[in-house]
Amino acid sequence: MAGVTDFAFRSICRDFGAGLSYTEMISAKGLIFSKSKKIYQEMLFTLPNEKPCAVQIFGNDPKIMAQVCKLPELQKFDIIDINMGCPAPKIVKNGEGSALLKNLDLAVEVARACVEATDKPVTVKMRMGYGKDENVSIELAKRLEKVGVSAICLHGRTREQFYSGKVDYNAIKRLKESVKIPIIGNGDVFDLNSFLEMQKTGVDAVMVGRGALGRPQIFKFLKNNSESEKILPTKTQLIETIKKHFALLQKVYPENFIVSHMRKHLLWYVKDQPKANQLRLQLCKIESIEEAVKILQESLL
Repeated sequence: MAGVTDFAFRSICRDFGAGLSYTEMISAKGLIFSKSKKIYQEMLFTLPNEKPCAVQIFGNDPKIMAQVCKLPELQKFDIIDINMGCPAPKIVKNGEGSALLKNLDLAVEVARACVEATDKPVTVKMRMGYGKDENVSIELAKRLEKVGVSAICLHGRTREQFYSGKVDYNAIKRLKESVKIPIIGNGDVFDLNSFLEMQKTGVDAVMVGRGALGRPQIFKFLKNNSESEKILPTKTQLIETIKKHFALLQKVYPENFIVSHMRKHLLWYVKDQPKANQLRLQLCKIESIEEAVKILQESLL
């Protein structure tokens, strides 16, 4: 998730039991042409406990995507994942992300180029289709399988749905039954019930995205098939997790960036706490890490 799955958040999720983590999606063109290499070096930073880890790239030029797969910076990753599902307007208008679902020939060529450029497993993250009632997932998946894609993650919605409506479990189930490569189910996994519902589709793995925002402990509960994810962490545990998030980010970023970046994470972390609205208003205005920790301690302890 762009701007969300920083290395610190991924590391915390791994500590709670996540079996595989993905970088936020990274522009292939940016990796090749950007003069600001530091930004991409930071986005590609990983911690020792992030094994295995996938790097997620997006783009619509097969040659550039292949070139990126060969970059030295990507060789530490275990998997190269191609994003064909992002619904964001600024990505789609450039013909990238879920826009590739409107041009299956190009989507397949992008995947083929990546597969031929690396010995690493190449996977694809996609949606069912572009238009509201479209579903090209089976057709595309079969073609991706033929060119050597190792696995596919399907979010059971179309691009036009964004995150509205309900995830289509039947579409995920049909896709799983249509190809031999592993299928990862994605969409609306927020608790044990939705996790078990996704597993009923027969998928080989389940991806948790928005369900982990502010709740990295969800992986611990899902791994143990426990309904305890409905129970909030103690206030001390919550503060310790947030402090760890801050401390890990300090390995790479200056404080002014961390403060700005962490505001959204803080809002997610405290959304279920008593008097959350008042607390979130305070956290929106933080100017330092020390101030954030002080507000949390005074409000929660």
